[in-house]
Amino acid sequence: MQTEPARTYNQNHVPRKYERGRRRVSVYVSWTYPGEANRDVTVMDNRFSTMTEVRRVLWPEYEDPRFADPRRFQQGIAGSLELFFWAWTRFQQVAGEVTGHTVPVFQRVDQAGFSLPLDERVLGDTDTLLLFGLDHMATEQEASAGELEAMRAFLKREGTCLVIGPHHDVGASSNMEERAMEYAHHGDALVPRQQRFGLFCRSILRSLGIPVENRFGLRPATSGKRIAPLTIQRDLDTRGYLTGVTSFNLHFHLPHYEVLDPKGKAARVLARQPIDLTRPPHPFTAAGNREFNTCVWVPPAGERAGDVLVVDSTVFSTLFGVDESLERFWKNICLAR
Repeated sequence: MQTEPARTYNQNHVPRKYERGRRRVSVYVSWTYPGEANRDVTVMDNRFSTMTEVRRVLWPEYEDPRFADPRRFQQGIAGSLELFFWAWTRFQQVAGEVTGHTVPVFQRVDQAGFSLPLDERVLGDTDTLLLFGLDHMATEQEASAGELEAMRAFLKREGTCLVIGPHHDVGASSNMEERAMEYAHHGDALVPRQQRFGLFCRSILRSLGIPVENRFGLRPATSGKRIAPLTIQRDLDTRGYLTGVTSFNLHFHLPHYEVLDPKGKAARVLARQPIDLTRPPHPFTAAGNREFNTCVWVPPAGERAGDVLVVDSTVFSTLFGVDESLERFWKNICLAR
């Protein structure tokens, strides 16, 4: 007998009522699904892998019929996009259990071509918004003036929190040797020599005056088969986002969240990730860096009453593993005051 509830599609979101002490968490994916799924697969750069490429590189991990059978799962780029949705369900479940509210996942443009700008329909019943910056820059997903105004209005509300994660920015240099150097460092065959993400999130961060930018795709150090523990500045973490947290999950090309005003006080680097120095050098490590910023908090300031937390969307995905430490981070975000 089936124990999982029936899945639905093509339903409109029903706004959740405010309840004191119970945060309403929402996820907004900044991509245009058709724009990503319809990228030319004969072009190497700035696209997601097809599901066939995923199966080939990670063989035999995805040879179960639920992923490998073309009658059950899409084998083009759309198949890879659907993996994200599979992998976010655990976070939705945990967040729902903690808050007592369902956790909707919105897309800027969904599979059926319906457009949903980041506006009051998304933000009106949200206290914590997770903004996943998985749009390739080539799809030109830049926030409109109306979306920027809606986000500023959202963060004027007391108690709100924006968790924003522009993904990696691999191969930004026009120098091919430098791109080759980056590729040799991360070593992930599913990442092309140039894969630039996060234009939508970058436009949001600029508009809010958040001095953080996603850079590179760096390979984290490991401890056995797990990612190496984070270097955490617990004295700066007065919200308790990283209480009980020791590590995130193992993903082989993570962004460095560069703080653009390192001498300023606006942004607090809460956690840094050690880099795998056994790999070939990267321009970032060649410059002497041994860790990269993986979690940055920007507390309220001026008219902005809400918090901004910059952390990659991979941290909310089970594609790259999940353990008690990671789930504790999720719960901390859902329970933060």
